Amino acid sequence: MKFRDYYETLGVARSATEAEIKVAYRKLARKYHPDVNKEVTAEDQFKEIGEAYAVLKDTEKRAAYDRMGSNWKNGQDFTPPPNWNEGFEYANTGFGDGRSGFGGGFEGDQSEFFESLFGRGRHRQGGRSSHPQQGMNFKGQDHHAKILIDIADAYNGAKRTISLHMPAQDASGHVTTQERKLDVSIPKGIRAGQNLRLSGQGGPGVGGGAAGDLYLEVDFHPNPIYRIDGKDIYLDLPLAPWEAALGATVEVPTPAGSALELKIPAGTTAGRKMRLKGKGIPGTEPGDLYVVPIIALPSAKTDAQKEAYQTLAKAFDFNPRTHLKG
Repeated sequence: MKFRDYYETLGVARSATEAEIKVAYRKLARKYHPDVNKEVTAEDQFKEIGEAYAVLKDTEKRAAYDRMGSNWKNGQDFTPPPNWNEGFEYANTGFGDGRSGFGGGFEGDQSEFFESLFGRGRHRQGGRSSHPQQGMNFKGQDHHAKILIDIADAYNGAKRTISLHMPAQDASGHVTTQERKLDVSIPKGIRAGQNLRLSGQGGPGVGGGAAGDLYLEVDFHPNPIYRIDGKDIYLDLPLAPWEAALGATVEVPTPAGSALELKIPAGTTAGRKMRLKGKGIPGTEPGDLYVVPIIALPSAKTDAQKEAYQTLAKAFDFNPRTHLKG
């Protein structure tokens, strides 16, 4: 997938105001409209211009796009950074449904780059009026954000202070972000993809209506020890060759912070999964903890250690590559 520099496409600076972006778009749209421009590439250029404008005219999409930074070049190989939208608060403003929550945003084809950031869907026309009739009141818009927590928080529950960044536009038409901090209770047993609802923490109501709610989608910080699959947890457990061959009892850490003693059967092979039932993420039906042995070979640095390996080689008639022979 290739990066798309929407600012370059419209020929504007990254600091351009909303009005400057609109002027640039209208000029280019007239130039490359297929009804006017009969060049072979005009239609594709017209689509690229429309996509760029769909992002840069929208305060939330533009702020999200700007999170990628200014170091990316047009046409450069691109993959969205992991959890690039963490802590980014956005309103439910009637976008189409999309994988990342922002939804679509314009009529027409959407590039792979656009969909990787904002998902798929079309902009829905109409919606709630910004100028309601006198005496009418509406509940405020719901807001959404993604937060990352530690695996231990899902095991034990926790109270955390989180920082959210909400896009806004200043009086001159420049996009900015406003930070706010919230104290959040993380319930025991929460899993990736689930949402925490904070009542009244969304957008303000209209005409005296109640404030909207804030929905926090939960995911986990990357962990150097554990892998998460739904409610199950996986742990690679290094074993010395003699522990795997002869059996042993070893201490296994858990995300809850405690440790368990695990009996390793003699003859254990690398990759064999050992299931600790109910030791995954807690819940009415708790997940399991899977321990996956890997064989860790000690290095031979001294003469005595080298001799031990030589003795081992003589003691076994063993060729680990027999399956490679035709």
